[in-house]
Amino acid sequence: MASFTLRLTPSSSSSSSSIHKPILSSSSSYRNPQRASFPLSNNHNPLNLQTPHLHQHHHHLFPAIRPFLQRTRATTVTKDLWENTILKSETPVLVEFYANWCGPCKMVHRVIDEIETEYAGKLKCFKVNTDTDMQIADNYEIKAVPVVLLFKNGEKYDSVIGTMPKEFYVAAIERVLKS
Repeated sequence: MASFTLRLTPSSSSSSSSIHKPILSSSSSYRNPQRASFPLSNNHNPLNLQTPHLHQHHHHLFPAIRPFLQRTRATTVTKDLWENTILKSETPVLVEFYANWCGPCKMVHRVIDEIETEYAGKLKCFKVNTDTDMQIADNYEIKAVPVVLLFKNGEKYDSVIGTMPKEFYVAAIERVLKS
């Protein structure tokens, strides 16, 4: 915990008086505004700027970040669908392991969406929420997200760990398709 030193100076009105004024307020005066020697205001906004509320969606104010707010188009797969959808697929499969709270996962979603469009018919893309389907993540020793696994003929063939440029995902996909 940080501590502050208070330096007290005599009041200019009476040098013999024991009244002193603080030059630096301690952290306790910040927590207790009645002890502060300066006015506190929670509404300090000198330019009178409007600030958007976090719970409202102002897509018209922030068009540049709208793509990051969108969810991936990849289909969610659960443990109940895993075997038929992933392991028995005749087409190579890309599976993104993610979590809703993961910021980097949102960037990977965007890349996977592009890949899904570019490789339509050659590759199927799915996603697994590691918070709700922990068993699948445990089976493949997923310790952190995002992780992308590539499957071919029911076997894990390649992986890309972490948020990487699109070229890393494409290179792994090309290795799977050429094998």
